[in-house]
Amino acid sequence: MQVSERKSPVGGWLLVLCVLLLVWQPISFGLVAATMLDRLPARGLPLALIVLTPVVVIGFGIAAGLALLAGRPGSLALAKISLILTAVLDVFVYVTPYFPTNLPPGDAPIYACASIVYSAVWLTYLSRSKRVRDLERGREAEDVNSPQSHRDTERGAT
Repeated sequence: MQVSERKSPVGGWLLVLCVLLLVWQPISFGLVAATMLDRLPARGLPLALIVLTPVVVIGFGIAAGLALLAGRPGSLALAKISLILTAVLDVFVYVTPYFPTNLPPGDAPIYACASIVYSAVWLTYLSRSKRVRDLERGREAEDVNSPQSHRDTERGAT
């Protein structure tokens, strides 16, 4: 008797992206936010709102990472949105004075460009990867073969 093993559809670079979204982004933000808390009493509500904005962006990343790992429909779109929001937020942080950073003068544009390149590389991967295409095709096939799909077809036929 063979026990069928369920192989996770997420592997390779897609798994790396999931780990970055689920582990690296929250940890790196936590480290930055910890340094910002000391400044909160002096800078007040504006800084609090600026610190909360990355929480929303990282929330998208966590949702995307979990959805990708679970093989949920729409997870790739959510991951793309997360990457775009991350790039926009990083550019905002690096090129405006609203979110204090301790970067040496002149380095902010380099970090902003690096963030844009990071997101662009992952967006390109999600758009062109054979593994990602196969994952999407597998989901579409599962959706067509699901019991819910068959019930919907039967309802439409009557």
